[in-house]
Amino acid sequence: MEACSSEFSRMCTFESFKEIWQGYSFGSEQQQLIRREFSRLKDITYLDHAGTTFFAESQVKSFYEDISRNVYGNPHSLNPSSKMTHDTVERVRYRILEHFNTSPEEYSVIFTAGSTAALKLVADSFPWTSASDEHSGSQFCYLTDNHTSVVGIRGVTEPQGVGTVPVFPQEIEARAKASQVTMNTQDECLVAHLFCYPAQSNFSGRKYPLSYVRGIQCQQLYPACEHRGRWFVLLDASGFVGCSPLDLKQHPADFVPISFYKMFGFPTGLGALLVRNEAAELLKKKYFGGGTAAAYLVGEDYFVPKSDIVSRFEDGTISFLDIISLHHGFDALHRLTGSMMNIQLHTFGLACYTYIILSCLCHSNAQPVAQIYCDSEFENATDQGAILNFNLLDCYGQVIGYYQVDKMACLFNIHLRTGCFCNTGACQAYLGISNQEVKSNLQAGHVCGDNIDLIDGRPTGSVRISFGYMSTFEDCQCLLKFIVDCFVEKPLRLNQKRLARLKSAGMAETSASNELTSLPTERPVPVMNGLNISPASVSKTSSQDTIPKADRNSEDTYILTNIFIYPVKSCAAFEVTEWPLGPQGLLYDRIWMVVNENGICLSQKREPKLCLINPHICLTSKTLCLEASGMDPITLPLEIKGQEKDGQRPCQSKVCGLGVRPQRSHHCGLGSIPSQGTNPSYWGYMVQAVDCGEEVSVWLSKFLGKPCYLIRQSPSFARDMKIGKGKGACPPVLSLVNEAQFLLINRSSVALLLNHIINRQDSTNNCTSFDMLQLISRFRANLVISGLEPFEEEDWTSIKIGGTHFQVAGKCGRCQMIGIDQTSGTKSQEPLRSLSDCRIGKVTFGVYLNHLLQRSNPYPTLSVGSHVMKKPAAEF
Repeated sequence: MEACSSEFSRMCTFESFKEIWQGYSFGSEQQQLIRREFSRLKDITYLDHAGTTFFAESQVKSFYEDISRNVYGNPHSLNPSSKMTHDTVERVRYRILEHFNTSPEEYSVIFTAGSTAALKLVADSFPWTSASDEHSGSQFCYLTDNHTSVVGIRGVTEPQGVGTVPVFPQEIEARAKASQVTMNTQDECLVAHLFCYPAQSNFSGRKYPLSYVRGIQCQQLYPACEHRGRWFVLLDASGFVGCSPLDLKQHPADFVPISFYKMFGFPTGLGALLVRNEAAELLKKKYFGGGTAAAYLVGEDYFVPKSDIVSRFEDGTISFLDIISLHHGFDALHRLTGSMMNIQLHTFGLACYTYIILSCLCHSNAQPVAQIYCDSEFENATDQGAILNFNLLDCYGQVIGYYQVDKMACLFNIHLRTGCFCNTGACQAYLGISNQEVKSNLQAGHVCGDNIDLIDGRPTGSVRISFGYMSTFEDCQCLLKFIVDCFVEKPLRLNQKRLARLKSAGMAETSASNELTSLPTERPVPVMNGLNISPASVSKTSSQDTIPKADRNSEDTYILTNIFIYPVKSCAAFEVTEWPLGPQGLLYDRIWMVVNENGICLSQKREPKLCLINPHICLTSKTLCLEASGMDPITLPLEIKGQEKDGQRPCQSKVCGLGVRPQRSHHCGLGSIPSQGTNPSYWGYMVQAVDCGEEVSVWLSKFLGKPCYLIRQSPSFARDMKIGKGKGACPPVLSLVNEAQFLLINRSSVALLLNHIINRQDSTNNCTSFDMLQLISRFRANLVISGLEPFEEEDWTSIKIGGTHFQVAGKCGRCQMIGIDQTSGTKSQEPLRSLSDCRIGKVTFGVYLNHLLQRSNPYPTLSVGSHVMKKPAAEF
């Protein structure tokens, strides 16, 4: 069916956008120039500019021409090429200060490896004084909405006895007004304190007042107003300066860390600390590197630093070519945009428009589609940056995990950011996560940066989109249509009252009509304000309760209809009617895998043509044969008789990008499971393997068109797992699989999904290419059964196939790989798109199994036609 209502379609036009926001700052000629500069972004909706923005093509071309024409030597020498480097770098320093409306008389530019390195420099060199009581000693104070790299300064201060004060956003001005402390002049006490806050939250995009700088320095704001001494301000501007102007003459922060890739996209690994010269003399350092010494002796403790602040703190040779490239970054920025003010208006307008539409989207039952985490209604660019943070909700009001959203976004070539964005304080405040929950989530296996998006139904993070100066209205359009198409229960409804209110609140003339009186008139969900407010609870029925289920009991029987093994990971399936089990699952299942020249595993997501390689195993001759169109077959032995034989050599590789962090073992190198509480899906499985030789490498490289190798799991390597094992049983031993020994799917589940795909009224689906067998092949299962009800297998705990016992180890979360046609290697949005649609955001399909070893028959044979019985685990 058509995903969008006519009203929504009208709202997703440029004309509607201009009704809401007039600040689309770049003219048509300028927009065309920007599009040419970023032609590589064609067909990509990139919405993670807060992570990094992009460099213009002319920027790197002019930089290349610069370093091709000129000879730049090490600036620590005195020869002409060194002098050229020194003078050019100094010119860059001046240009940086000019960009922030200040001068070398007021500030110095210390180049660092990034903003985190700049923060560490301050932490290590600030004149901290330990406290003898609560009223003496230095105070390290930070806003709770700071990035991890700021909060991490306390790792330096706490061992020194420095007071640590986390400050909630709502406290800074409220408590200052209530304070009755009489201030002493700064000259009476020279204890130095440091207050750190972000110019813009990297979580919500909230802009904190730059007036806080002088307010803290003058001890008029909390916490400075409650502690005597001299107060310095560190303004974390790394996430702010990419889209907003910063005037250091008006807001003279003492320390300003920045990263240039967030401004220009290139170079990465280069940042700076802008230091107010009045504060520079307080910074002390212990280590000294090349170029920082005026004089020193090797035989005694004698060292005299250079007199200027820059030379004292830039240890070793600076990254001078990267620094020189900044010239071309500034040139491109000003040529393409005109000014930072234009960038701010342009990017804020895109974020504002997206916020208005997203906040008005509702499911067919009038429940809101999104919970947005912000502190304003996006009224102006002074208070809000070009960031929008949210979680999507299903029609029952429950959060759809950010990892599921991310996987679906990849199908539409939409690049966004998910998680907590290295900002635990903001994540806790906006999502209502308590300190105890953070600790409990860690024990449940969740760590920052992983894909565990829901624990007990509660979100561990969110979705963030952010805009850059090369972002377009079409980016907003693609995102909104994607959300409506994939996550809204149709027919879509718009909260017209809210839409009219937002548009009439000084943004633009309202044009909403035909108001739906049944829709809510207030915000669809709480817009968070820095407090621990959780979403309003809505009673929910499981998405599967809409499917009538027959009465079941422990004696229900099913039939095993297909057995597939995948000898080479990510290559085609080898279907059999019966097959023996081995220690790691089906004998020889995923024992081999293809890696690139750097030893990185190639999956179909990286190389779809892998599905066109057909492996065949002959147990009689004990050989593996690989076949592919246009290639002569190649045969390899199944077993390895020695660690090094016939050119085969030991090697190591990761099974996939996600897996278990490796630990040392005395007998098998890298592998094993981490201790309880660590995240089993974050680090990647390291496995011991054996290179299968030059001949098969040449064969694979020719077919795939790139250098690659075939490796085999070493017979001496044991990789086990401690989850999903039976009571008193040994941990299941794994081959090169990702999660468990077996993957099982249910034909009834396949049939339901197939029917959904065929019935979708979407001309882009090309659903005629799908039939039952083709869809089964997409899910790359080992075992296929005929079941009674769709998705009932997700509720099972243990099963028996014939006389062989298995335990269910969990649901299989699906990714874009099921979008690859296993007969052609072509990609499509189906079936992941329909899977998410019919299951209301869930993208699990099939269950993992582990073999429960029986002493009487440790490795039996499975046969097609065997009865399958689900039984309580206690009966096994």
